[in-house]
Amino acid sequence: MAQISDTFRKEFPLPDLAATARLGKAIAGGLGVGDAVALWGDLGAGKTTLARAILQALGVTEDVPSPTFTLVQSYDTAPPVAHYDLYRLKNAREMAELGLEDALDQGAVLVEWPERAPEALPPEALHVRLGIAEGVRRARVTGPARWAKELKNLIHV
Repeated sequence: MAQISDTFRKEFPLPDLAATARLGKAIAGGLGVGDAVALWGDLGAGKTTLARAILQALGVTEDVPSPTFTLVQSYDTAPPVAHYDLYRLKNAREMAELGLEDALDQGAVLVEWPERAPEALPPEALHVRLGIAEGVRRARVTGPARWAKELKNLIHV
C-alpha cells in the first residue's frame, strides 16, 4: 500500500529547534482526517522532536513523550492525531493490532520508523526524511502536491 508520491519534493535545513518548530507548524497546518506523516531517520535524527513540534502546533500543552514503549499515543487535537513509534515492531502484521486504519478514519497519524511497516501507510502520505548533511540537520520532504502550498513559506527560511 505504501507508495511515495514524487509530486512535491523539497529539502529544508533545520539548523536549530526554531526551524524544526516552523516545519512542525507548517505540517500541522495542513493535517486533515486521513493524513499520514511518515518520519524517517536514524536514531537521534529528530523524528520525535519534529512530531512534538507538530503536536504542539496543534495545541498539545502536556508533555509529548516518544511512544517507543507504548507504540502509540493519541492526542485530542483538531484533527485528532495518533503518534506511532514502530521501532519495537517485530513484523508488519502487528500494525493491524495498533489501529492505524481506525486512526486514519478518525484523524491524522504521525509514524516514526515507518520502514518497519511501509505497506501500512496510505499512498498519499507525507514523507519526511531527517538526517545530517554538511554538518546541518535537514528534512527532505516528499508528498502530494497540496503540501507545496502548506510548506511554501518555509522555502525561503
